[in-house]
Amino acid sequence: MAAASSSTSLTGASALDLLRSSTSAFSGIPLRTLGKARLVLKLRDFTVSCKLRKVKKHEYPWPDNPDPNVKGGVLSHLSPFKSLKEKPKPVTLEFEKPLVDLQKKIIDVRKMANETGLDFSDQILSLESKYQQALRDLYTHLTPIQRVSIARHPNRPTFLDHIFNITEQFMELHGDREGYDDPAIVTGIRTIDSRRYMFIGHQKGRNTKENIQRNFGMPTPHGYRKALRLMEYADHHGFPIVTFIDTPGAYADLKSEELGQGEAIAHNLRSMFGLKVPVVSIVIGEGGSGGALAIGCANKLLMLENAVFYVASPEACAAILWKSAKAAPKTAEKLKITASELYRLEIADGVIPEPLGGAHADSAWTSQQIKIAINESMDELSKMNTEDLLKHRHDKFRKIGGFQEGIPIDPKRKFSMKKKDIPIPKKISDAEIEVEVQKLKQQILEAKGSSAEPPTLDLDDMIKKLKKEVDHEYSEAVKAMGLADKLSKLKEEVTNANSQNPFVDPLLKDKIEKVKVEFDQGVSAAPNYGKL
Repeated sequence: MAAASSSTSLTGASALDLLRSSTSAFSGIPLRTLGKARLVLKLRDFTVSCKLRKVKKHEYPWPDNPDPNVKGGVLSHLSPFKSLKEKPKPVTLEFEKPLVDLQKKIIDVRKMANETGLDFSDQILSLESKYQQALRDLYTHLTPIQRVSIARHPNRPTFLDHIFNITEQFMELHGDREGYDDPAIVTGIRTIDSRRYMFIGHQKGRNTKENIQRNFGMPTPHGYRKALRLMEYADHHGFPIVTFIDTPGAYADLKSEELGQGEAIAHNLRSMFGLKVPVVSIVIGEGGSGGALAIGCANKLLMLENAVFYVASPEACAAILWKSAKAAPKTAEKLKITASELYRLEIADGVIPEPLGGAHADSAWTSQQIKIAINESMDELSKMNTEDLLKHRHDKFRKIGGFQEGIPIDPKRKFSMKKKDIPIPKKISDAEIEVEVQKLKQQILEAKGSSAEPPTLDLDDMIKKLKKEVDHEYSEAVKAMGLADKLSKLKEEVTNANSQNPFVDPLLKDKIEKVKVEFDQGVSAAPNYGKL
């Protein structure tokens, strides 16, 4: 420390005249004499002593000497995600209980054969054959609510499970550069077949401890901002982006709302439409509302066979519409949330198959199917230039929800039109159509008889053409009302019934009447009703 000394006399100086300053190193010098004083500074040696507190050494997720030659698998120095030490406990869903009972019978018969020494091989083979047939029948005729249960299965493979199955040395990237790192969204960079990708996905836990750590796969605004940061990073460096969707929805607590949950989702939606690299999204579990869509604005949306994608969960929608969560099965059917329905509606671009029993029955095989789907999609998208890629993504979402109005109306009249003024076309019955056909046929016959010149068009051909056009319009109306599947199934039942029994089954007759009533009630709403 430096000390200052002066021979200046301090006699007669009041307390207010003295300057005390630790910053200037002067102490006790009168203000009025400070400017006249001659100061002599002398440097002296000084020592600083401090006491260090012993703390716990920080544990990094990588070892001190990582092996750079290790390939594949979960590398602890690249990601903190590790394989579970214990296998997850088997979970039986409600609709799978008959299969479990059959499996128990097979185990009991084998146990009996081992204890008694008797040959039960025929019985075991018969039971195993029945089990495989029951499994096949069950998983090929799943209801929408059953697929929701499979998508939420506790043992279903997560985003990182698939990543470590299809990539090598996945390097996880962290942080939104605002001081936060949301564990519910995982981002990282790695290669598939020598192609480098940016991977972004929702991450659920595999047990209770992990679910609490990952917030059950429900991201906060920090997670969406982290995802957007890495998307922009990939866009800058030209890496294609692959996102994995598996969330019940964005986290809807008070803190997330204060931090701008809606703004973060909206910002992602807007920014993803401007990314100049190919983007592929895969729904591997459940895709809940805006929380899923915030990383789902892609050129290609693929879904696993038992995945679901919805604007509101069936339970929430049932509570709103029917005031009871027990109506969830009916709601799940009405919402059209399964992969096959969304593919039919052209919202999803492809369905990735799963093994019988769900993705958790063979996660490695499911991951390889995802890898094949990614490669096929990227092969197609990589051929597009930047302008075509942006247009492709824009057009995909613009056509969702499109419809065609039945009767064109003058725009000026439509602007001031009330609901009661909307013209409702008169319903035309099958009998009236037949009458019109007969009238037309009579007119053609009269014209043919009175004309001396040979007709230019054969009468039978004209009638066949007219009937063909009428049948076509009715077929289009049936498709528009969603009755095509019902009619095809009904046709098969009628064919089978006729081949087995010449008499009409009363139950089958009731089905036909119900379909007829449903068609009569909905035909007026068909887009081509004006032509009919």
